[in-house]
Amino acid sequence: MNKTIKTAFVGAATAIAMLSSAAYAAEWRGWNIHVDGYPNTVAMDKFAELVAEKTGGEITLQMFHGGTLGDQPDAIEQVRLGGLEIGNFNLGPIGPIAPEANVVSLPFIFKDVDHMFRVLDGEAGQKIADGMAAKGLVPLAWYDAGARSFYNADHAINAPTDLQGMKVRVMNNDLYSGMISQLGGNPSPMAFGEVYQALKTGVVDGAENNWPSYESTGHFEVAGFYSLSQHLIIPECVCINADVFNGLSDEQKTALTEAAQESAELQRQLWNEREAASRDKVMAAGVTMNEIADKAPFQDAMAPVYEAYLEANPDLRPLVELIQATE
Repeated sequence: MNKTIKTAFVGAATAIAMLSSAAYAAEWRGWNIHVDGYPNTVAMDKFAELVAEKTGGEITLQMFHGGTLGDQPDAIEQVRLGGLEIGNFNLGPIGPIAPEANVVSLPFIFKDVDHMFRVLDGEAGQKIADGMAAKGLVPLAWYDAGARSFYNADHAINAPTDLQGMKVRVMNNDLYSGMISQLGGNPSPMAFGEVYQALKTGVVDGAENNWPSYESTGHFEVAGFYSLSQHLIIPECVCINADVFNGLSDEQKTALTEAAQESAELQRQLWNEREAASRDKVMAAGVTMNEIADKAPFQDAMAPVYEAYLEANPDLRPLVELIQATE
């Protein structure tokens, strides 16, 4: 081969290789509502690190924490529409979008956190994932968000009558509003970032959340009674825009999934540690915590919530029954 032609050929091949590499390079943005140091924040930063590592730098992810790119409902829509590629979301606000995801928001549907993960790792979890993917959100991994319980500024809650007439902040989901209504309270959906001031000024009387969120937001400072109803055990997801995910190579899909799964292992470990630390911190600050000896009245009150949900979504009855049948 002529030396000049050979040199030109090599140069062209190198240029093509560089262009090919550039074509696969992607710079993504990710959303997370939690503060610095929170288990999810640490885990999502680890996820971003692993994505770059496992894709050989073809994909990089810049995480934006603390809800700086908008509140959760807005961020969910941004990921669905492709304005953001990645989000760490609670399944509560996803429920109104993807009916299959809403089953995890049925009060008391899970026996405990371990039961929830057994469900998500099985057939029911795949059905939930498929339903979310059909609405533009592909879950890559499930994060722990503990069990949610009631808290307020005035008194311990031991029975549904203790919620009578109370204004209780809930996430924006009809199931949560229905739950509070059936317990005799007045549901007040509002953004998470508004809850502290609402509790402080009496716009709402109480709220419900897990130990770390109760502690990290300072809600314990203005609502010092925490009652272990554990009425909701709702997972969080590492979700990616469906079109973005479907456009990846098989190798990249595997890399993203493995990175998410590894980050979930870290998140669950950190969650257990943080949950214990948060509980210790608020108790040391003078919070009054009470176990609820008999949860049956709370569970019995949910019958109309289940009936209304299954009447509106009869095709999801098998999914609900599958979850309930999972040991």
